[in-house]
Amino acid sequence: MVSPRENHGFTLSGFADEIGPDLKTQLDVLEEVGVSHLDLRGIEETNVLDLSSDQVERIQRALDVQDVGVTSIGSPIGKIDVTDDFEPHLERFDTAIERAKQFDAEYIRLFSYYIPENDDPSEHREEVMRRMKVKTERAAEAGVTLVHENEKDIYGDTPERCRDILTTIDSPHLRAAFDPANFLEIGIEPYPDAFVQLVEYVEQLHVKDAIKGERGEIRPAGDGDGDFPAILDALAERGFVGPTSLEPHLDYAGPMTGRSGPEGYQLAADGLIDCLDRVEATYE
Repeated sequence: MVSPRENHGFTLSGFADEIGPDLKTQLDVLEEVGVSHLDLRGIEETNVLDLSSDQVERIQRALDVQDVGVTSIGSPIGKIDVTDDFEPHLERFDTAIERAKQFDAEYIRLFSYYIPENDDPSEHREEVMRRMKVKTERAAEAGVTLVHENEKDIYGDTPERCRDILTTIDSPHLRAAFDPANFLEIGIEPYPDAFVQLVEYVEQLHVKDAIKGERGEIRPAGDGDGDFPAILDALAERGFVGPTSLEPHLDYAGPMTGRSGPEGYQLAADGLIDCLDRVEATYE
């Protein structure tokens, strides 16, 4: 019998706008650090949802030339207050679906809305679920999968509320993008605490480490409190096959993007590959 470990494989990807705004620089650095895919979030200081048709065409040509695939559309969908008007945001979500089709991306990354300060998240649960359900239904119609990231200060920032979203919507078109650093920044241990609650839904791993309980103290994988080798080993044992996406935030972490620069990106890639090698994982 073939063991799950013999069937698994991690696809190295990354949010390449952290390298810099220039597309050629992004693609050249990805090649240098051994990353074959990207999560498309920003090019030329323009968010993926705001790209012009000319920019889309130029990016498509450049990706084809360098044989780089697009893992996900790294959209900002869901990074608004839950009390903000939904309809204009839903129109932007439709743009995210269009981008996924244009770049042949299987996933769209999204979030579950900022909760007003001092409000109990449970007060907004019904509205969060309504919005997530509408978007998941549209994603299913389009044949793409949404991956919810556990960003800080949104409804789904704890493993319990992430699981609440995933089990309530209960669709193969809504899965989890597991981000250990985001859990650490709010004082939650990603492994084993959060991992065991969400592992059955994890289809993408975001790669950045952090110091537990300290916001902004971001580290390369293996240099923080995230226990990345254990996470990778556990995913491998389950036969995980999917994107493992660098999102280093080593220089700057903003509300819509982050920055690491070429040298920081190399450092982040080296950290990830070291962790993968330590658990004898297969990756490409």
